[in-house]
Amino acid sequence: MADYDYDIGIIGGGAAGLTVASGAAQLGAKTLLIEKEAALGGDCLHYGCVPSKTLIKTAHVYHLMNNATQFGLPAFTPPPVDFRKVADRIRSVISTIQHHDSVERFCRLGAKVEFGDPVFTDEHTVDLDGTAITARSWVIATGSSAAIPPVEGLDTTPYLTNRDLFSLDTLPGSMLVLGGGPIAVEMAQAFCRLGSKVTVIERGDQILAKEDRDMAELVRQELEREGVVFRMNAAVTRVSDLGPRRQVILANAAGETETLEGEALLVAAGRAPNVAGLGLEHINIAVDRQGITVNRSLRTRHKHIYAAGDVIGGYQFTHVAGYEGGVVVSNAIFHLPKKTDYTHVPWCTYCHPQLASIGMNEKSACKAGIEYSVWSEEFSGNDRALAEGEEVGRIKLLLDRKEKPLGVQILGPQAGDLLSEWVAIMNGGVRLTRIASAIHPYPTLGEINKRVVGSVFSPKIFSATVRKGLKFFFSFKGRACTWETDDNKQEGTR
Repeated sequence: MADYDYDIGIIGGGAAGLTVASGAAQLGAKTLLIEKEAALGGDCLHYGCVPSKTLIKTAHVYHLMNNATQFGLPAFTPPPVDFRKVADRIRSVISTIQHHDSVERFCRLGAKVEFGDPVFTDEHTVDLDGTAITARSWVIATGSSAAIPPVEGLDTTPYLTNRDLFSLDTLPGSMLVLGGGPIAVEMAQAFCRLGSKVTVIERGDQILAKEDRDMAELVRQELEREGVVFRMNAAVTRVSDLGPRRQVILANAAGETETLEGEALLVAAGRAPNVAGLGLEHINIAVDRQGITVNRSLRTRHKHIYAAGDVIGGYQFTHVAGYEGGVVVSNAIFHLPKKTDYTHVPWCTYCHPQLASIGMNEKSACKAGIEYSVWSEEFSGNDRALAEGEEVGRIKLLLDRKEKPLGVQILGPQAGDLLSEWVAIMNGGVRLTRIASAIHPYPTLGEINKRVVGSVFSPKIFSATVRKGLKFFFSFKGRACTWETDDNKQEGTR
């Protein structure tokens, strides 16, 4: 057996790479972690999940201050936002979390951390800034970056991506956002709430294209109500730098053009895998537009080289990258065959109201040719939502022909947290009858989960057949009261 420097080498210190490094080192494997940036944590910690959610919280508080009268409080107009202070808070949160992703912590776990730009020279060797390093197994977890669309003039026009959005010195008076995906939607609402005039430019006819149209449209309506402007079915033909402003020229399906201007231009039109400069061509690893090609065990065409996280495309979420890192540990360290299973992947867009999903929605069920039924409840019928002024939104439960859950979508307050109950239900194979009979605390938003399940059984329990049976066996006398409405003279219980 060849003598390698390390049992396993990991390229990339984001969610997937850190998961593998932590697991492998604690299991006794001699582990090397290589990161090209100045600190561990990856895009999520420094330019993605953490700073964006910190900014969203700040924007939400400022929005509440501006809307105090909706809660019975005196009208209050707060002073303009000093974005330097907002950016300082974001950096503070990142710094606090950074301690968990520090070199010292991973060294204590037993993993060696190096910084630099590794390049594969053969299937077991990388060149790290002039030093050859070998490992029995390698894991490529280099993540992704903002995809830059091939738009005329963009290469000579200053623009923002998620890498520089959270460290601005001043709040832009106006912002043009290219793209209508989760990042675009979250940041459009946040900057609008902070005081920017925001226009979202989407080439399709729906924002959040992977979501069901009815849910995505509710999100768009809420953002429009807050002041975000949308240009749908709009193709960007050219952008220009006007000095203090950026100019974007659009064309619609009819060929009509429109010119927009804004102080800032945010490019949020998807993600691209970080594969350049790794020398993958030297070791014949397949790469396409989505990223590195792997099988369900996350192996490349070389059995000892794995890839995980955003760099393989698929579900580009931090929690999925962590899950994939666990799959790699099972295969590369334990040598226990394990394949990825994305059946019950949850995700959430952290706009307000949030939009969270797990499993199939109507789009994916239709595409798969699966017969389903839809059961829904509105947050306007949830007492806690009304108390908190959060009545906009709904929960959708998709059931198959055997009334087993296919998927759940929740558009509403704290939807990402509410979805956790469904993560346990669907992964644990819990029967709906258990949910319907479970006791939920009152008043909570979580009651909506029980209520939507109850709506599945209510037509059966309270059917005419059941009533007739009970009347026959127990001589029930029927209704004690009826109510006739003025509008349609129909009877109803009271």
